[in-house]
Amino acid sequence: MLWILLLSTIVGAYLLGSIPSGFLVGRARGVDLRKEGSGNIGATNALRVLGKKWGYLVFAADAFKGFVATAGTVAIVEPIAPAYAIPMGVVAAAFCVVGHNFPVWLNFEGGKGIATSAGVMLGLFPIMVFISGLAVWLILFFVTRYVSVASIGASITLPTASAVLTLMGHCDWLRVSVAGILCIMALWRHRPNIQRLLAGTEKKFEKKRPSPQT
Repeated sequence: MLWILLLSTIVGAYLLGSIPSGFLVGRARGVDLRKEGSGNIGATNALRVLGKKWGYLVFAADAFKGFVATAGTVAIVEPIAPAYAIPMGVVAAAFCVVGHNFPVWLNFEGGKGIATSAGVMLGLFPIMVFISGLAVWLILFFVTRYVSVASIGASITLPTASAVLTLMGHCDWLRVSVAGILCIMALWRHRPNIQRLLAGTEKKFEKKRPSPQT
């Protein structure tokens, strides 16, 4: 039974995570995000290319995947094998983000996992972990106007906040470990952004100015 639960969790979480929300929303709008902007199907590029409404929709959809994968797994496993509910949730967290980053449907070229990781944190971790990550993201974004800097900072905050809460008795090292794995994956996916930041060529997120009246 345990092996069946494990295999089902891995496959189910990966397939859920691999649903390419940004690609699907873009195509519904007549745009292939892989050929526009940064070429990424994540929420940031969707926001730049498609506008606020559709960019926020992509973010919500990607976060929802992470939340459902983790909270859903825990809810399903807990009545069957309570001792394995959180461990299976951790497995679901990792494979859902892997699915988002490397979707089989798009030749394994997906997003960077930030929105999906946010959903994972909301579904599996104490609420303060999510709040801490969100607060760091907002502060860094409004101070620097770099989405990449905000995302990197939030990624580092997640294992840090969960480790602090574990020392206080409100979390556990298993969840800290998966937060660390998600952080490493996020940093790896942001390698081009880090290189551009170091070179001073990373683009800031600027509001679009209205076209001049003629």
